Amino acid sequence: MNSIELVRQIESKGSFLCVGLDTDLTLIPKSFLKESDPVFAFNKAVIDATEKYTVAYKPNIAFYEAMGPKGWESLQKTMDYIPQEIFTIADAKRGDIGNTAYKYAQTFFDPASSGLNFDSITVAPYMGHDSVEPFLTFEDKWVILLALTSNPGSHDFQMSKSEDYIPLYERVMRLAMTWGNAEQMMFVIGATRYDFLQKVREIAPDHFFLVPGVGAQGGSLEDVAKYAMSSRVGLLVNSSRGIIYAGHDTAVSAAREAKKMQEEMTMYLDKYWIK
Repeated sequence: MNSIELVRQIESKGSFLCVGLDTDLTLIPKSFLKESDPVFAFNKAVIDATEKYTVAYKPNIAFYEAMGPKGWESLQKTMDYIPQEIFTIADAKRGDIGNTAYKYAQTFFDPASSGLNFDSITVAPYMGHDSVEPFLTFEDKWVILLALTSNPGSHDFQMSKSEDYIPLYERVMRLAMTWGNAEQMMFVIGATRYDFLQKVREIAPDHFFLVPGVGAQGGSLEDVAKYAMSSRVGLLVNSSRGIIYAGHDTAVSAAREAKKMQEEMTMYLDKYWIK
């Protein structure tokens, strides 16, 4: 999926919502445990409830890998069920070099190889350009590079400064932008500080950001829209547990929470999106 198609979907739905499918058998309603594939049955219920409010789905791959072969089967069925026009993110946070990186890319991007056909994958940049470049060789696929995350430990490295006082996250972003363009690369940017949102948008004016941290982690959706929205919107704001585990009746509660976020996003698109 290219950026034009993604922006068109954002505009038509009045939403830049990404729903995280972090499906945990210990957290889903017990009624799903009676199904032959509880994970897929739960994901299907979430997708049916939220697809008209969201523009992206983001399975967190760890939740599927932890289940072994059955988890991969659930992931494959989930991917096959997601409507084709909705953007998909493999939240895998891979990071390795050479042939290994290419095999990771092939796993999530090449349906002839693995059966999976994600639009994008999250990648850790710590090993440098040769750990990212193999992902960029796949046409119409996206790398979503970890840049400034919202977890407490992010300050251990991401905010550290060298002798020229430039923080590491900024170095990562500026260098990564020489590896791939705004049609190939997005950045993961945490939502917890409005001043950082403003700064990263200045660094990367044309790139899409995948933004976690709204809601439970303290980030403000309005701050994200006000300080980080671009002329192409440039935002995918993720909500996982706040939607998929919002109540015991998954169909009702997921739809309610997704609709609530979509309505707020529509308001901010009208207010802050300068086309």
